Amino acid sequence: SSGINAEWPLRPGFEGHELDINAISFMSNGLNFATGSEDATCRMFDIRSDQEMAVYGGEHIICGITSVAFSKSGRVLFAGYDDFNCRVWDLLKMEQTAALMGHENRVSCLGVNEEGLALCTGSWDSFLKIWN
Repeated sequence: SSGINAEWPLRPGFEGHELDINAISFMSNGLNFATGSEDATCRMFDIRSDQEMAVYGGEHIICGITSVAFSKSGRVLFAGYDDFNCRVWDLLKMEQTAALMGHENRVSCLGVNEEGLALCTGSWDSFLKIWN
C-alpha cells in the first residue's frame, strides 16, 4: 500500500507565484493556506473558492521566503526570509507589522507553539531563537 488515499479528489492547481514555492502552511480552520516563495511574496489561498485571496510582500523585500506559519488566532502570518529576518504580517490589514531580527544567516524554519505564546525560528547560523 502506498499510503495515499485514492479517494481524495485532485483539486485544480493554484496559480500566482512567479518562482519556486518553498513553504506551505494551513490555517487551523483547514480552509485557507499560505505559501512562501522565492518571488519574495507570501500568498493566501482559499480552498472553497480555489482562489488566491491576498498577496503579502513589497518592493522593499527582494529575497526569498523559506518558511511560513500562522499564529494560533490566524490573524498573523510569520514568514522566514533569506535576508536573516522573520517578518510578521497582519492578515486583515494586509501589512507587515514587525520584523524579527537577530539571526546571522537565512531563517530556514519556524514554528508556533500549541498555546500560541511563542515563535521559534531556526537559521543557517545554527541557532534557534524563541520570540514571545
